[in-house]
Amino acid sequence: MAGGLVLLALAAVIAPAATARTTHATQHAQTKASLQAGILQELNALRASHHLHPLTLSRSLSAASLAHTKEMAADGYFAHDSGDGSAFWKRIQHFYAASGYGYWSVGENLLWSTPDVNSPGAIKLWWNSPEHKKNMLDPRWREIGIAALHIGTAPGVYGDQEVTIVTTDFGVRR
Repeated sequence: MAGGLVLLALAAVIAPAATARTTHATQHAQTKASLQAGILQELNALRASHHLHPLTLSRSLSAASLAHTKEMAADGYFAHDSGDGSAFWKRIQHFYAASGYGYWSVGENLLWSTPDVNSPGAIKLWWNSPEHKKNMLDPRWREIGIAALHIGTAPGVYGDQEVTIVTTDFGVRR
């Protein structure tokens, strides 16, 4: 889908030369890192303007986000459920354990767009979707995992186009 984008939100669930290639890969890695950092910064500014707690970056939620983003990119699908059909919360729970906590909840926002999407653009796209907006402003969330990948030729639903796929996994355990 040239020049297009797709968003998915899910409500919370309780419980040529080698040098050129290297430079290109480095640019994509830097872009990915700056996009992830920018999303966290923009999201926390948005939450602060609504008198909500800031989100802290969680290593385990980030691992869940990255695993799902890589799977969607490799297998050419875009959905909260995993490629094997299992529910998103079960996938996240594998990384962000619920055991040992009296309360556990997770939510997820997804986005795929052209490679030039930036953090304000991603937040704006999610903001204009009621389900995404609800996840971003949910007062329960305390942690977040963010993964953004740029794929040069993405298969399946991405039509072999160059895309950026972003997964944000929200969570709370107490």
